[in-house]
Formats: sequence, C-alpha cells, structure tokens
Amino acid sequence: MMFRPLVFAALTALCTLAVAADPPPVVTYSKKAKFEDVRDDLKTAIESKGLVIDYQSHINTMLERTGKDVGSTRRVYVDAQAFIFCSAALSRKTMEADAANVSMCPYAITVYATVQQPDTSHVAYKRPWRRDGSAASKAALKEVEVLLDGIARTSLGMK
Repeated sequence: MMFRPLVFAALTALCTLAVAADPPPVVTYSKKAKFEDVRDDLKTAIESKGLVIDYQSHINTMLERTGKDVGSTRRVYVDAQAFIFCSAALSRKTMEADAANVSMCPYAITVYATVQQPDTSHVAYKRPWRRDGSAASKAALKEVEVLLDGIARTSLGMK
C-alpha cells in the first residue's frame, strides 16, 4: 500500500518539472519612458531589420470603444498597440521545417503603458514555441524568437 502514494508523488513531481521546464509564453521588457517614444522606437527597430509592418493594431482604442458594450468602464491602459509583421526568410524556414508552423505567422510585438504605471512602457511578444515538432522546426522557431527578442530589446535601448 505504501507503493501507491510513492508512485503518485513521483508522477506529480515529474509533471510539475515538465510544466516548469516550459518557457513562459509571453516575454515582457519594461522601461521608464513615454509610451509614444517607445512605440516609435519599436516601429524603427522593426523596420531597421528590413521588415514591413503589415498592420498596427490600436488595442487601447478598441477597448475604450467597446467597454460600455461589454459592461466595463475600467480603463486599463494609457495606450496599447501592436505591430504585426513577418520575415519572408524566417517564415519560409519555419514552414518548410513544419507546415503547422504557419500558425506562428505573422509575428506581433506589443507596446503598452498601464494606467497604474503611466511612466513605464512595456514591450512584449509571444514566444513562437511548440512543445512538439522536429529539431529543424524548433531551431527555426528559435531564430524567430531571437529576432523578436532583439527587436524588443532594441526598442527599449537594451541592446
């Protein structure tokens, strides 16, 4: 009978380690700076890589416009925007490694400042990461993450 609790404890520990080993899904960097300055620096950092911004999403504007429709008047951000873009070379590489990687494209990096900390701007992106997939797929997705991380850091003067 003692064996069963030990097996359960071991399995629980292994599951906890497996979950703990996964990287956090969102990477965020912060800096005391005006939102507008960081937003402009983010745009420049993207474009300086030779990338074209396909869309600029005005997240805060949408939240403020739709707040009353969903029964909320709480203001979350001073401003929040996302830049949507892609890299033809990296996207092709990731998709040739695994066709399912199409779900990782396009890339997005968000910049925001909250009402609680209006003097601090945050730059964030979602990791293009999958638990499954071939070594080639994981390597290609890692290249995309390096690109996103470099752009985020550059926009805040961290690189």
